[in-house]
Amino acid sequence: MQRPGWLIEESADVYHAKSRENLSSHQLGDFRKCPYLYWKKHSGLIADKDSPAYAFGRAAHTLVLEGRETFENEYAVGGPTNPKTGKPFGSSTKAYASWLAESGKTSAVTNDDAITLELMERSVLVHPEAPALITDGFAEGVVRTDYCGLPCQIRVDYYQSERGLVDLKTCDDLTWFESDARRFGYLHQVAFYRSVLRQATGIDAAVHIIAIEKKEPFRCGVWRISPEALDFAQTENESAIQRLKVCMETQVWPTGYESIRIYDTV
Repeated sequence: MQRPGWLIEESADVYHAKSRENLSSHQLGDFRKCPYLYWKKHSGLIADKDSPAYAFGRAAHTLVLEGRETFENEYAVGGPTNPKTGKPFGSSTKAYASWLAESGKTSAVTNDDAITLELMERSVLVHPEAPALITDGFAEGVVRTDYCGLPCQIRVDYYQSERGLVDLKTCDDLTWFESDARRFGYLHQVAFYRSVLRQATGIDAAVHIIAIEKKEPFRCGVWRISPEALDFAQTENESAIQRLKVCMETQVWPTGYESIRIYDTV
């Protein structure tokens, strides 16, 4: 299948480097939470920190969405063992860095994480609905366009012409995923994806989220986000963008807690 011309193929490093000039869903999420936080991150005063959870999530995305061949080309499995202790060297040690360099891979996962990733992949593959959403499409595609008067960019987990946008999430417990989705702003994130895609292409795409547990029993669930829910989040996103433009013009970046609040919960 031929990749659409508007769906850019580029590395994650290039995409993140261009976030200085283009508004992303994560940046907009920071602004909705706290304009001052957005400004400090965008000014380089707060560095985005990588974490084991984020690294594991990237590995899961690669295996599930891009396939085993891509995963094996990019990820080494295991690591060197300290002969004195019999335990693995830490990922920040010279021995580990040397081992990774010799492997020719760009990243690595532990043996235990590799087993977990395989169980998560299997959970997706045996799900009645999930495989069809991530077949015959394109993973990690980038779209850029002006939206609400600002240059914006999105990097969608998966796009398929028939079924639209698919976002992949990992979680601890699928039972609470809908609560987590509200807590972490997933709805606003995918609404931003839909809006930027529509602005760039005219396509009004359906939106699905696939969520997989990172522990037993490794359940997989699929949610189709209703147009009404997406429209609600889009309205809030666009309101936030208008406030962002005011902050950019005035260079006033409030925390959102400048005034006295009333606490009346008992």
